[in-house]
Amino acid sequence: MLQAAGDRIGWRDLPAPVREKAEHLIGDRVATAVSQRGGFSPGTADRVVTERGHRAFVKAVSVHLNVTSVELARREAHVTGQLPDAAPVPRLLGSFDDGEWIVLVLEDVDGRHPRTPWVEDEIDATVTALRDLAHLLTPAPIDGVPQAGRRLAEQFAGWAALQADPVPGLDPWAAAHLDELRAAADRGLETLRSGATLAHCDIRADNLLVRADGSIAVVDWPWACAGPPWLDTVLLAMNVIVHGGDGDRLLAGIDPGHAADVCAGFVGYLMQRSRHPSPGIPHVRAFQRAHADALLPWLRERIPW
Repeated sequence: MLQAAGDRIGWRDLPAPVREKAEHLIGDRVATAVSQRGGFSPGTADRVVTERGHRAFVKAVSVHLNVTSVELARREAHVTGQLPDAAPVPRLLGSFDDGEWIVLVLEDVDGRHPRTPWVEDEIDATVTALRDLAHLLTPAPIDGVPQAGRRLAEQFAGWAALQADPVPGLDPWAAAHLDELRAAADRGLETLRSGATLAHCDIRADNLLVRADGSIAVVDWPWACAGPPWLDTVLLAMNVIVHGGDGDRLLAGIDPGHAADVCAGFVGYLMQRSRHPSPGIPHVRAFQRAHADALLPWLRERIPW
């Protein structure tokens, strides 16, 4: 299974004035910086240690690298800066945005990504973290985040787009059931129009960190939206399935039709987007197609025909 990994610049690739502004936010000069894998932004994702031993996590990207990544960084700063202190997320220590570069300085969480294929204790710890987050983030404590049904409306139109303009090599079963898949995605979108929980909406292994005590921190919040409290758990189940595990046991207590319909919406998005070039982010389309292909067998057993 392809991992989420882009081609990044590093701390030393930042213009000197940008590094100086970041160091001002940290409060000390950076002595070492280690670039992190995971995610697709072409910008920096560096664990830094300062001359006085302070630690921070620095993310920086410019409009010249990728305009979409800049917009996502702005959304992340808006959301992360307002999350409650009790949330298991890295604190935003500071940020700046000069119109060309945006820099986020975050708490450096001492942890690693969950193992994939997923292992049971890390699945259980993530389910616990998501349940606690859903409780803490209901109602959504942040102004200006969209409803999930509105945020995902364009994405969940993927099957409709594939029906209007079929893609070569589309899975034969999917090609034969585009009407049903489109209807399922429409139902999923309607389900997501209700709910007042702040959802992360991009739960996968590379957006999670396992701390030394086994607890989970949830990172990278640009896709946050208000939706049902179970949305992030469905996304976790999908990621477990993608990596060859049993995601069904995570869905206990969630309407199976809602879970299948929401999954159908995301799979249509991944399948449809995978056919388009992505300037500046070279690996994301193969990642999307691989995930869509991995989820189709699960979906095939659960969509009513």
